Amino acid sequence: MTGTAGGQLATAVGSGPEEADWAAAEALIRGLSPDARVLLICHVNPDGDALGSMLGFGLGLRRLGVRRLQATFPGPPEVPEPFRGLPGLELLVPAGAADPAPDLVICFDAASESRLGELADRLSSAGAALVLDHHASNTGFGRVNLVDPAAAATSVVAEHLLARLGVGLDAAIAECLYVALTTDTGSFRFEATTPAVHQLAARLLGTGIRPGDISRRVFDTRPFGAVRLFGEVLGRARLEPAAADRRGLVWTYATLDDLARHDQRPYVLEALIDSVRCTAEADVSCVVKQTAPGEWAVSMRSKGAVDVSRVAVALGGGGHRFAAGFTGRGTVEQVVEGIRGQLDAALIRPGD
Repeated sequence: MTGTAGGQLATAVGSGPEEADWAAAEALIRGLSPDARVLLICHVNPDGDALGSMLGFGLGLRRLGVRRLQATFPGPPEVPEPFRGLPGLELLVPAGAADPAPDLVICFDAASESRLGELADRLSSAGAALVLDHHASNTGFGRVNLVDPAAAATSVVAEHLLARLGVGLDAAIAECLYVALTTDTGSFRFEATTPAVHQLAARLLGTGIRPGDISRRVFDTRPFGAVRLFGEVLGRARLEPAAADRRGLVWTYATLDDLARHDQRPYVLEALIDSVRCTAEADVSCVVKQTAPGEWAVSMRSKGAVDVSRVAVALGGGGHRFAAGFTGRGTVEQVVEGIRGQLDAALIRPGD
């Protein structure tokens, strides 16, 4: 059990939201007064699902008449370039300008309070806290938790709640949710891509959004400096075939000096894991990205032999079975050694 806003208690999530959870979430939103202050928060270093789900839901709240509405995320108030065309960006405020005591706080795509950084205190200062997420490792830190580990993205949860609230899709909401859905499914390539995912994508596309334009902006455009940076970082990749009981580990790292030398922002490194994970000889892939002296943001992927969420949770992070991450401290060698030490225990056995 974990403490949450207003002294409430929430149990860590299990198989997904029950009808009572959906009804409670509806009640929180329908019960808002005309002058209620609502704060939307997504996780630090936001990706497409975090931003897209938050902004799409925020635009839906506007349609419901919520006027005093802010959206934010911890850390520097910089939206990654691929997402700077998203509708709803006008809702964003820097973390330092976020309402210190909103009537309702809604968290998106964050598996734990720690992912909210300096904004985690809003969970206790807000009148109520609602969590929308799809990470199996979610700790259930809201008063109401809509956490569906079977959902391909948090946007799936957000769209379902909007539908229950009677908010139909328009092009602006749909573009936000489509960006969220495509980023977390790897353009519909990952295992979570179900018939229901394609049905949702069809409904989103039915609003008239242009998937080709969105994909070029989100996936297929990066500065030349980032191309050079990728080449350098991939050139130092290391393959350890004996790791994970001979399933193999491939990893590389990028430093702040690397970013400065190529005049790039940290967000460009988010796509690097896709170039590493294709290594045929390794089940587990890992990119270690420096965020401060002695601090590293670690992204991990698995092809199916290792549950990397177990590795991440053991090292203070979280995520999904085949995609997870954590914050590492020390040297890059120490961070990778910590990963190696957890791989055997995270092997997926028959019946898991």
